[in-house]
Amino acid sequence: MTSLRDSRERASLGLSNVEKVDPQIAEALRNELRRQRTCLEMIPSENFVSRAVLEAMGSANTNKYSEGYPSKRYYGGNMFIDVAEQLAIDRAKALFKMPHANVQPHSGSTANMGAYFALTDFMKSGRKLMGMELSHGGHMTHGLPVNFSGKLFEMTSYGVDKETELIDYDALKKRAVAEKPNIIIAGASAYPREIDFKAFREAADAAGSYFLADVAHIAGLIISKVHSDPSPYADVITTTTHKTLRGPRGAIILSKEQFATAIDKAIFPGIQGGPLEHIIAAKAVCFKEAATEEFRLYNKQIVNNAEALADSLMEQGLRLVSGGTDNHLMLIDVAKLSLSGKEAEELLDSVGITCNKNTIPFDPRKPWDPSGIRLGTPALTTRGMMEPEMEDIGRMIAAVLKDPKNEALCKKTWEQVRELCDRFPLYPDMEY
Repeated sequence: MTSLRDSRERASLGLSNVEKVDPQIAEALRNELRRQRTCLEMIPSENFVSRAVLEAMGSANTNKYSEGYPSKRYYGGNMFIDVAEQLAIDRAKALFKMPHANVQPHSGSTANMGAYFALTDFMKSGRKLMGMELSHGGHMTHGLPVNFSGKLFEMTSYGVDKETELIDYDALKKRAVAEKPNIIIAGASAYPREIDFKAFREAADAAGSYFLADVAHIAGLIISKVHSDPSPYADVITTTTHKTLRGPRGAIILSKEQFATAIDKAIFPGIQGGPLEHIIAAKAVCFKEAATEEFRLYNKQIVNNAEALADSLMEQGLRLVSGGTDNHLMLIDVAKLSLSGKEAEELLDSVGITCNKNTIPFDPRKPWDPSGIRLGTPALTTRGMMEPEMEDIGRMIAAVLKDPKNEALCKKTWEQVRELCDRFPLYPDMEY
């Protein structure tokens, strides 16, 4: 077992070589680590990976070309690359209870692209997708006109009920039957409630569609059994490997066996060349971490923290979309405070609280300056914060948003943020 002293010695090497070659980049890297350490990272799609994942990402595997798949490569010298990638494949299949896994997609967008191409090839005719309306919480790869999904596929959408701000599954099913899309996509980037995957399966069956579950945001919650599981219902599951899964930036595709060959061909040679084997090794490490009881408890705490944060914000009089959260994220309607989402994001950033502006359902404002902000708890939970800290953070956020021109309050909040970050240090043994 590596001692703390050995760990510190390795960490102290830090950026010495980068400093020699490119001091400007070294300084930018040091500043980013300093920012992460001293701010409350509350963007729901961001997290902090383990030191083991960081080390795998920085490994010599980055030097190797390995087009193809384990035991079927177009380059020699891949015997150890194959070991790492096969471990990632096997661990992903076990975690998500699916018979096939492709661990090569560079991002959630390429994972979705590969899955769409593979499934629509089975249909022989038509490339029509049905995804969640972006302004209601969906993702750009679910049909945004300027995205590949809107350019290469015919799109239709579903959304949330105007009163409840929840997915209307009856309306979704009726629309699916009327539109008959080739693929129905479940999943979102800004939907704070649990998704009913069984209802999506029923809609897909009624419409004669394939069912794809994009669980990029909630993958960690699913395998930790604090969110419903799509594996009994979905034909294909896509997910990023960061966010609640707490691994490197990348993605995977999981599927029923009948789609395995089509999906593998869609990724390589369809839309990617050489896979990023240092990232795939880091994915394998992440999947091993995710199979532990510690990880399950971590994701349970993410949800508990989100509930505590949401309750704290609402107690301070802020309006949350749908009235709360079931998962790791929430949306605040800041228009009720006479702020725009952009103004709220910049205000919180000035006191060391990092979030992102976000549209809310039926938003009258434009996406670049919407009516809401999006908050999440994965990164703060990784740092060890729990319900009491979430309650305090909720009060800090509400106070600043309700009194944005109070410079003394902003200064006090910035000091409180720094004190909180000092109590829950990030990468304490890392020296840059």
